[in-house]
Amino acid sequence: MYRRILIATDGSALARKAETQGFSLAKELQASVIVVTVTDAWSAIELAAQAQRGAKHPVEDYEKHVAAIAERILSAASGLAKKMGLACDTIHVKDERPAEGIIKTAKTKECDLIVMASHGRRGLERALLGSQANEVLAYSSVPVLVCK
Repeated sequence: MYRRILIATDGSALARKAETQGFSLAKELQASVIVVTVTDAWSAIELAAQAQRGAKHPVEDYEKHVAAIAERILSAASGLAKKMGLACDTIHVKDERPAEGIIKTAKTKECDLIVMASHGRRGLERALLGSQANEVLAYSSVPVLVCK
């Protein structure tokens, strides 16, 4: 059925539930697993504000900050996989919108299923910002399992 599963995570509690579901499915199917976390490109407006507050290297500081967060997220996911008796590869995609990074990773790594959490945005926030899960569902050529 599925041979290579991509689990997308942002490290949130809801994403951890999706990780657990993805790892359980992979174990049952004896599929390989890749875990991805995606970080947005830096915002020029935010970096300018940081520079005004006295930050000497706002781009470098941002890069180090997101790398540390991604490492923490991927390390936790890898630890959960190990606890469940699985191995997984981990990938940090930088400077991408999350949905685009997830879809590109699934394609380049030849995954045949994407597992991710639904972040449950509602009302005006969903209408204005959309949902990464909705974007992945809309644009992915790979089946997507959305965990609530």
